[in-house]
Amino acid sequence: MVSIGEDGAQTTSVGEYFTYREVAVVVVAAFVCGVSGTYLVFHNQAHTLVTQNRSRTRPRVETNGGVKTPPQQPERAREDSKLEEKRWEETLDKLSNNQETIYELLVEADGELPQRKLVENTDLSKATVSRTLDKLEHRRLVERRRSGMGNTIRLQ
Repeated sequence: MVSIGEDGAQTTSVGEYFTYREVAVVVVAAFVCGVSGTYLVFHNQAHTLVTQNRSRTRPRVETNGGVKTPPQQPERAREDSKLEEKRWEETLDKLSNNQETIYELLVEADGELPQRKLVENTDLSKATVSRTLDKLEHRRLVERRRSGMGNTIRLQ
């Protein structure tokens, strides 16, 4: 340290504050924190993009020995839809209380609804809706998909 006084400039040695080893530990720790933070941010974004791309992809046309088979006919799709609705109705009969309320709203919405709409259309709190969805998801009756700042709930 250099100080200027009545006798002129004087230098005084001040004790070492950090050793090179301590500085190296701090630098490595900062680097690791930065890398892990970056991973967490970009991994979540990449996962969201992959999920969105999977839901947007069109079904592939299957081939039998090089001959393309046409996609499902509209009649077949309607039959599948009716079977799916019947299965939903049967599941609805087995549920009670909050689970029944939320599941019924999803059935009426053709199997897909934003979570915020579930909260708006029921007298249930956000926490109660979330806990109920946890239970339904655990039973593999619904699936949550991240959608912007919220979730979209879909019947399985």
